[in-house]
Amino acid sequence: MIGVNILNMFVKKNKETRTRTMKKIVLLSAVASTIIMAGGDITPMEHTEEKQLPKMEQPYTFFNNVAAKGEIRTRYASVNTDNTVGDANALTNRLMLGVSADLFRIDGLSAYFEAMNVIGSGDYWDLSNSDIGDQGIFNVVADPNQTRITQAYVDYTFGKTLLRAGRQGVNLDNQRFVGTVNWRQMPQTYDAVSLIDNSIENLSLLASYIWQVNTIFDSDTVKPVGDSFDTSSVLLHANYKVLDALSVTGYAYMLEDIHDTYGIAATGKFGLGQNMGLSYRAEYAIQSDPSFENTTTNKTADAEYYNIEATLNMSGFLLGAKYEVLGAGNDGNAAFSTPLSTLHAHNGWADIFLGTPADGLVDLNAMIGYKSKGFGVAKIIYHDFSSDTGSINYGTEIDAIYKNNISAVKGLSAMLKAAYYSADTYSVDTTKYWVMVDYKF
Repeated sequence: MIGVNILNMFVKKNKETRTRTMKKIVLLSAVASTIIMAGGDITPMEHTEEKQLPKMEQPYTFFNNVAAKGEIRTRYASVNTDNTVGDANALTNRLMLGVSADLFRIDGLSAYFEAMNVIGSGDYWDLSNSDIGDQGIFNVVADPNQTRITQAYVDYTFGKTLLRAGRQGVNLDNQRFVGTVNWRQMPQTYDAVSLIDNSIENLSLLASYIWQVNTIFDSDTVKPVGDSFDTSSVLLHANYKVLDALSVTGYAYMLEDIHDTYGIAATGKFGLGQNMGLSYRAEYAIQSDPSFENTTTNKTADAEYYNIEATLNMSGFLLGAKYEVLGAGNDGNAAFSTPLSTLHAHNGWADIFLGTPADGLVDLNAMIGYKSKGFGVAKIIYHDFSSDTGSINYGTEIDAIYKNNISAVKGLSAMLKAAYYSADTYSVDTTKYWVMVDYKF
């Protein structure tokens, strides 16, 4: 009986346990069903004793706002001269890649790096010694094969002031005195430190110290300057805009061992009625002995420069005239010269007068053209060249150009260009023409 009673008690106890377990299961099932029907989700409970970690800050980087650009410029050039040298036919290509970036997350601090490659083929002499045996019997197309870092500088901007240090392009005014010679496939750049300030309204100031000039040539060129030359030169430039019809520019370009150039120019444009306007430039400069001179040289300079030009725009039709004088040197000194100029843009595209003749140069020219959106720009320019002293007729030249964007492709443009020089007493008859396609991206 005792055993039976113990067994009954165990069965009763186990039954009560099973009943309580079943009630718990039913209760949990009901809760889960309610949550699921309500659209919830069953997730593990969070540990309340753990604190939420803060969000990670953006990783520090040396370069920010990185941007890249490039250019592919392909050009065919033909040069024919009235002498025993063979006609030149050159197909050259420029490839440029550049990248800019802000530095170290410092406000106003940025950098730019640019490299360029020039490669060509055809029958022409690019002025390299390595080609003089095979190609020296042909006319010159001064675009030698080469690869170079064309720009590499750091900018720091504070307010309306910019400080730039490193290899850089410098184009001042109409590039008559200082420019990058960008017509050539390899441009001219400068190793320099420059300060540009626009803090005063309508006044722009520039000061630049140059320690090396990187020319358009390669290291094997037959020219004395080669691909670069050392210098200790200073450029000072100031422009004040009085009003739209008048801006006054003063400058001092002190080139070591060459000369100092001091000049002043007045430029402006104003309306003459509906769809009609006139732009002009009037300029005077003098050259004197160099302020920065090595003890091993004794160069002197004494020459003057005059320029007056005007262009009338009548609903896109263009009429222009220009009278420019690069004076002969006084007292036996060299004629007025502009060794850092974008020379191709001045005194005819045939490049006959890249150096000023000893008796100086007078360039009287007239231009007619038309430009409009969609059509592009077309110009014809007639030059009459003569000496500053002695009344010598050098020759005449006709230049023509047509350039337009190709709207089907953004950044793509094309150009046709020609120069016809007819010699009188200076150089020989020369004909040049170019076909160029330029794609910037």
